[in-house]
Amino acid sequence: MELIDSKHIYSGRIIVLREDILKRDDGSLTKWSVVEHPGAVAMLPIDGDKIILVKQFRYATNEILLEIPAGTREKNESAIETARRELQEEIGKDSTNIVPFGGFYTAPGFTNEYIDLFIARDLVPVYGVEPDEDEDIQIETVTLNEAVDMIGTGLIKDAKTIAALMRFINIRGA
Repeated sequence: MELIDSKHIYSGRIIVLREDILKRDDGSLTKWSVVEHPGAVAMLPIDGDKIILVKQFRYATNEILLEIPAGTREKNESAIETARRELQEEIGKDSTNIVPFGGFYTAPGFTNEYIDLFIARDLVPVYGVEPDEDEDIQIETVTLNEAVDMIGTGLIKDAKTIAALMRFINIRGA
């Protein structure tokens, strides 16, 4: 397909909505809407034999969700910088051993949002870092088996959390 025209029709705090006109191989034209996103990170914080999850209200779903810590990348911020910042803001810890373990597109049918995944071990407390003002976060620690059970029972229904846990199980060989 060939891009004929592109225009931004909405620009918000995090996303931009773009509408493109594309010419198909057969010559016909089609309109495509794309949500541009700066990218995000999600961390699987491991403390001994426990995984640290966060519980928070998500306005778009009108539900309290249980998730791994995550956040949107800021302009000129690397994925690892975002990961460390979000760990500090959301769980009050930093990691002296944070490693990438892949990533994924959240919904490639309409957005370019890509989430980089990290495993965070050797967690150390940090002080004086507050969550974002629109976040009311509670911390919950569970074992890996408990987290997997929570996916099965529907207590964990956040896609990034499910993807990270399944990927972690896969790389561990469990």
